[in-house]
Amino acid sequence: MAITTVGALSARPYAAGDQDAVLALVEADRLPGQPEATPVMLAEALAGRLPVHGGWWAELNQPRTDVIHDPSGRVRGVVSYATRPGDGAGLILWLHAEEEARAVAEALVGHALGQLGPRTVYAFEFACALTLGLEGLPVCNRPATRRALEAAGFTGRDLWRYIHRGLLGVPNVADARVHRIADVTECADPPGWQLDLRETDGTLVGEATLGRPVDGTGVLWWISTDPAHRGRGLGRRLLRQCFAHLAAEGAREVIAYVDDDAPPGNLERDRLAANRLYDSMGFTELDRLWSFTRRP
Repeated sequence: MAITTVGALSARPYAAGDQDAVLALVEADRLPGQPEATPVMLAEALAGRLPVHGGWWAELNQPRTDVIHDPSGRVRGVVSYATRPGDGAGLILWLHAEEEARAVAEALVGHALGQLGPRTVYAFEFACALTLGLEGLPVCNRPATRRALEAAGFTGRDLWRYIHRGLLGVPNVADARVHRIADVTECADPPGWQLDLRETDGTLVGEATLGRPVDGTGVLWWISTDPAHRGRGLGRRLLRQCFAHLAAEGAREVIAYVDDDAPPGNLERDRLAANRLYDSMGFTELDRLWSFTRRP
């Protein structure tokens, strides 16, 4: 399993003694709004488990995780990869390296490709347990990893905005200033709450899904209003209730993922209005999330 193409770096399977070094690598890549990775989160990622969208992981063979180290034994990077029996594809699931050392990222990508063999390989297709729903590679924060993938023949797709907003000072749901317009129920996938906004006759005209806060960070997984009822300020009022609910549950900040790949003219998935709403309500774009494909 040794890597001979990049200096004296070599690879071996992840071992229990690598935990602290791997968590330090993950921490170095952590984005604002993402929780600090814990040993429990790392164990879940190594096992290929995730409470949100767990069905994607269930389609994979058992992931393999390897580390790259230098001659002194210091761990310089880690990569987890797997194959998918359904279509025969390979997947680079998560990868962390010292971003200032592109050679390490290149060695990790090359090692994973060598182990996966000649097949279509996807990279950063869906989130792992080390993050709070981070589906894709944050290319602004991880330029060396992006360049390593592209140098290995991967083609990237810019799919998501990663946006963030602080909640300090936001009235919570117990505050009289918060006008609660939507009914709130708990949901299991993702763990959190569903908000349904209905007309007096019961017609559903808006909805939102919130993730339970982790380390003070909540997730706005989804918000939408029926196209026929737009222009009434419902989205803005519903979003205010989302902020208030998360603040009441202990969130100090909220993140959201906005997909930008809606087909032209698709009103159900049009993100122009949504992005204007987010921007006007205090969200800031922190990064762009890309997925990558390499065909043999």
